[in-house]
Amino acid sequence: MAIFSKLFGCDEVISQGMKWIDEIHTSGTEMIEAKIKAKTDLLASYAPFKVAQRYLSLIFGFTFVMSYILILALFLLGKNIAEVQQIISVFKIDWIMLTIVGFYFGGGAFEGVLGKMK
Repeated sequence: MAIFSKLFGCDEVISQGMKWIDEIHTSGTEMIEAKIKAKTDLLASYAPFKVAQRYLSLIFGFTFVMSYILILALFLLGKNIAEVQQIISVFKIDWIMLTIVGFYFGGGAFEGVLGKMK
């Protein structure tokens, strides 16, 4: 090694060369660690989307339940609910809610079915 250090001028070149050779070769353990890190990084990148997804489902879910309770209360009080039903049908809250619930729960169910098929 002393010959190489004199030839190249310093020991740092040799240690960097050995480090470079070690980085080129990937062992099985390093490969597994890299795959695990990639999966955890992917899950971490989905975290903001999941938070936004939960907020949207809560907002629309609250609107849907409150609309349902409003119509039920007006009906039980003997009020005319035709106008309220018409307003709710214009906004299509039921279809919006079904779509949100479908995406929210359907995505996980779909991934679970695909995972079991593999």
